[in-house]
Amino acid sequence: MDRQRAIRGAVAPCRRAAELVLLKRDVVVALVDDRTIAKLHGRYLGDPTPTDVLSFPHGEIVVSGDTARREALARGIAPLHELLLYVVHGALHLAGHRDKKARDRALMRRAERRVLAALGLGDVFGAPERKRRTRGPVS
Repeated sequence: MDRQRAIRGAVAPCRRAAELVLLKRDVVVALVDDRTIAKLHGRYLGDPTPTDVLSFPHGEIVVSGDTARREALARGIAPLHELLLYVVHGALHLAGHRDKKARDRALMRRAERRVLAALGLGDVFGAPERKRRTRGPVS
């Protein structure tokens, strides 16, 4: 489902990314804008601000195209690559990966790199981070 305008042509690659992680498991990938993901973030996690990705145990991954575009521009990578990172991250959470502890984060990061490589992407983590411009709150 594509309900965002920031990154066009993202549905098929995002679906493929989720399928690489979750294999034959049914999954829905919803591409939304910052406003929509902020509402979901507030409703389910008590934080009404935009976030990159939310995963739900029933097999839904919700990602923000707006956040991916903004972060990709700040890091100097393609917005679609950033969006695919979010989908892979969300799918790995559905597959049981955790990232609260340093060791778990390292394992998850390695798994993300493997899936992104299988998608034919380079190391999206190696892109230098640019200094971000501060603007008002995103609504």
